[in-house]
Amino acid sequence: MSAVVAIEHYTLDDYRHWEGDWELIRGVPLAMSPSPSVDHQRIGGRLFVQLATALDSCPNCEVLYEIDVEFSTDTITRPDVIVICSPPDGDRITRAPALIAEVISPRTARRDEQTKFQLYQEEGVAHYVLLYPNQRKAKVYRLIDGAYRKVGDFQHEHCAFELLDCVVKVDCSRLWSR
Repeated sequence: MSAVVAIEHYTLDDYRHWEGDWELIRGVPLAMSPSPSVDHQRIGGRLFVQLATALDSCPNCEVLYEIDVEFSTDTITRPDVIVICSPPDGDRITRAPALIAEVISPRTARRDEQTKFQLYQEEGVAHYVLLYPNQRKAKVYRLIDGAYRKVGDFQHEHCAFELLDCVVKVDCSRLWSR
């Protein structure tokens, strides 16, 4: 007799009933790390402020912080910072954001660098930014012909993001602790 391994597959309906902080990627539940560190919050917050200020005059784009993105009925992530360039569906984000930024911690590095990198690429997220607090570095990727291409590593430089109707510049030197 052969042993059959049953792999459980969860959906958005299951996700909505769970307690605690989770992400759901292709039906697999992934527990989120405990509350982010102070450095994590500082860097994410500083990026949020820069993007919000830059997008203040853009009629279509807005920046959001730690909100669920429902890519499908079995895939929900909660990025640190996102930029959307179309109105949300009510109070939910159900389309790929134009930009996603993740602050990397040792516990989340593999998930952010591999699993989410591939997911966001497949879902059509135009810009993916990985922020490394300890290295004071932002790795920036842009979706070109369905694949992420590295724009560069930024520490003290400005980085520009071409969104739907606007171009947003971020001063990476202002992200890191002083």
